[in-house]
Amino acid sequence: MWRRQHTTSISALAFINHKWDALVIGAGHNGLTAAAYLARSGLSVAVLERRHVIGGAAVTEELVPGFKFSRCSYLQSLLRPTVIKELELGRHGLKLLKRNPASFTPCVDGRYLLLGTDKTLNYSEISKFSKRDAEAYPRYERELENFCKFMDPLLDSSPPEKLQEVASFNSRMKDNLQKSVFWAQLMQRAVSMGQKELLDFMDLLLSPASKVLNNWFEADVLKATLATDAVIGTTGSVSTPGSGYVLLHHVMGETDGDRGIWSFVEGGMGSVSLAISRAAEEAGVTIVTEAEVSKLIIDDSGKVSGVLLADGTELHSSVVLSNATPYKTFVEFLPQNVLPYEFLGAIKNADYSSATTKINLAVEKLPQFHCCKLNSPDAGPQHMGTIHIGAERMEEIESARLDSLNGIPSRRPIIEMTIPSALDKTISPPGKHVINLFIQYTPYKPSDGSWEDSEYRSSFAQRCFDLIEEYAPGFNSSIIGYDMLTPPDLEREIGLTGGNIFHGAMGLDSLFLMRPVKGCSNYRTPVKGLYLCGSGAHPGGGVMGAPGRNAALVAIQDIKAQI
Repeated sequence: MWRRQHTTSISALAFINHKWDALVIGAGHNGLTAAAYLARSGLSVAVLERRHVIGGAAVTEELVPGFKFSRCSYLQSLLRPTVIKELELGRHGLKLLKRNPASFTPCVDGRYLLLGTDKTLNYSEISKFSKRDAEAYPRYERELENFCKFMDPLLDSSPPEKLQEVASFNSRMKDNLQKSVFWAQLMQRAVSMGQKELLDFMDLLLSPASKVLNNWFEADVLKATLATDAVIGTTGSVSTPGSGYVLLHHVMGETDGDRGIWSFVEGGMGSVSLAISRAAEEAGVTIVTEAEVSKLIIDDSGKVSGVLLADGTELHSSVVLSNATPYKTFVEFLPQNVLPYEFLGAIKNADYSSATTKINLAVEKLPQFHCCKLNSPDAGPQHMGTIHIGAERMEEIESARLDSLNGIPSRRPIIEMTIPSALDKTISPPGKHVINLFIQYTPYKPSDGSWEDSEYRSSFAQRCFDLIEEYAPGFNSSIIGYDMLTPPDLEREIGLTGGNIFHGAMGLDSLFLMRPVKGCSNYRTPVKGLYLCGSGAHPGGGVMGAPGRNAALVAIQDIKAQI
C-alpha cells in the first residue's frame, strides 16, 4: 500500500477522490523540482514514487549499518543556479562541500597528477609531464568556459519546438515571436564569439574527444584524465564522433558561483532531493512513496485524465508530468494506439544502452596510494577529488570499451573513485569511510556470464578491487561491505531503462530539438496534458533540475492559457 512521505492533513480517502491540478510520476530530483514550481504557481500537486524512498538516482541509502551511500549519482555541479535560488534550497538544508584538488591520477610508475582550482598547482603538476601542456592547460579551460557561457541560456529554457496542434491565430503569432526572439538572441551570441571561436566550438561539438585532446596536449596522463569526462556514463569511447562535446562537463557546472567546481553534498546526494522535497512540501505538494504507476488513463478524446496505480487505485488529473524515462512513459504507461506510429517507433529505437556499474563501499580506512609515499590515516589532497584508476593513456579507455563491445566486462576497467567522507563527516563512523566507484565498461548482457549470478558479480567486483590494489596496497583488506549496481540493477531498482543514467544517450543526435525525439523537445507530448519532465527531456542527464523546472513552466503556461 502506498504511503505519504510525510504526515499531512489530507486523508487517504480524500487523496484518492481529490481531482488534482497536476500529478507527477516519480520523486527523482527533476520530478520534485517540477512539483515545487507547479505548486508555487497555485496548483494542487501530488508526486507518486514507486520506491520506499524519494530521490530517484539522487538518493542516499544506508545499506551497510552506519554508512550512507550516494547510491547512484555521487557529485554535484550541474544543479542549475536558478533552481537553487528560486527554490531557496540552502534554506531547506542543501549544503555543498567544495572539493580541492578536483582530481588525482596515480600512475603505476610512481608518479601522479593532481589538478584543481589552484593555477600554480596545476602548472607545477602538469609540468612534471610536459611544460608545453602546463602552459596550454589554462587556455584550454578558458576556451571551454567561454563555450559554456554560450550554452548556459539554452539550459534554462524550453527549445523552440514547432506547435504540436492546431492553434489560434494569436497563438501562432505569439509562438512565432517567441521563436524569433530565441533565434535572434542565439545568433547575437554566435556573432559575438567571432568566426574563429565559433569554428572552434563546432569542432569541439563534432569531433571525437581524442582529436580535441591530442590537438591541445601531448602528455598521456593528462589526456587520459580529461578524456574520462567525455565517456562518463556512455557506451562510447574517446574516438566516438561528438564525444568532444561532453568535455564541457569539466567546466559546465558550478558550486556557489564558482564555475567548474564539483562538490560533494553533505549527507549524500539524497540531500539534494530532500531539500527540493522540502521546498515542494512547503508550497503544498503531497509526496507519496510506494505508489507505483502502472498505466496512464486516457479519456475518449485522447487526453490524459489521470493514472492507475499498481494496486488498482485511480488518481485523477488532466495534467500529468512524467519523470520516468521516455521508454517507460510512452511504451509501458500508455496504450499503444494513442501515439503516432512514427513517434512511438522513434521512442523505441532511441539509444538506452549502458555500460556503467556503480559500486559503493564501506571501508575501515582511507586508501594509501604508493605514489604519494605517505602513510597518514588523515585525508590528504589525493583523497579530495575524483581519483582516476585504470587509465593512464587514452588507449586504455579504448581497450576497456572494446572488451564491452565484444560482450565482456572490461578486463581492466576504467574507474572513477570518490571518497565523500573525506569532507563529509555525517555519512560514516569516525575513522571509517565511504568510497564510490563509477565503473566502465560493463555490458547489459555479458556474453561470458550473467549479472544474476552472484559469483559472476563478485568476480567482477573483485577485479575492480584488485585494480585499485595495484595503486593502493591494502585496499582489499580494508573493505567492510559494498553495494553493486550493474546496468540491469539500475533498470530494475532505479527505473533507468537499459541502465542508462541519462534516461537515454546524450549524443548530438539526442540533444536540444532532438531530445527525446524530433518534434517533442519542449516537454509537451502527442498526448494532450502529458508532459515529460525527466532527464530524457532537454537539456538531458545529470543532477540539473532543468528538465523539471522547464517542463513545469511550460505546463503552467498551458494551464493559464486555458483559463
